[in-house]
Amino acid sequence: MGNIIVNALGEQCPIPVVKATRALRAMTDPGTLEIHVDNEIAVQNLTRMAAGHKLTAVSEKRGEGLFVVSMEVTDPIGEAPVEEPPLVCGPEGGGTLVVAVDSAHMGQGSDELGRVLMKGFLFALGQLPEPPQTMLFYNGGARLTCRGSESLEDLKNLEGQGVEILTCGTCLNHYGLTEELAVGSVTNMYSIVEKLAGAGKVIKP
Repeated sequence: MGNIIVNALGEQCPIPVVKATRALRAMTDPGTLEIHVDNEIAVQNLTRMAAGHKLTAVSEKRGEGLFVVSMEVTDPIGEAPVEEPPLVCGPEGGGTLVVAVDSAHMGQGSDELGRVLMKGFLFALGQLPEPPQTMLFYNGGARLTCRGSESLEDLKNLEGQGVEILTCGTCLNHYGLTEELAVGSVTNMYSIVEKLAGAGKVIKP
């Protein structure tokens, strides 16, 4: 019996499942396939993958940011076709996370403080293990996605992580910023309503 360890720490969906599937297909003898990941979404997807291969998966949290998923392989599958697991690249059971930003500052009181808070909020979103799927910017929030915004680098970082960034076209036109959009793409109110209606959770800073 052999023990194969797959290091998928720091990898985003669906990479842990891809790596685990490759390792499973490469096994020629019975043994244990152990995958190390750092988030529960990966654990859930690996469990689905195991079920698709008719294997039992056992998961264990061994520390902060360390989950180990183990599969006992008694009959190596080689290149045999299997049922592909449905992957969920967002919080299980929670649906998609949408962030709706309608102002260039956060909260009420001091606008100057509010701008500092908003910048910190957008930076913090980029540090989450699972960033939001979509970010919507409208009314005064449209200024944040345009040239001159102090949050442009943070938003480009989020876009690089696969976050969909959409800014209301009517709002850009109202503020004379139609040609100033520097990250993401233009959307309309119908699409904004669709995104909000289909979200599992909406955050409005």
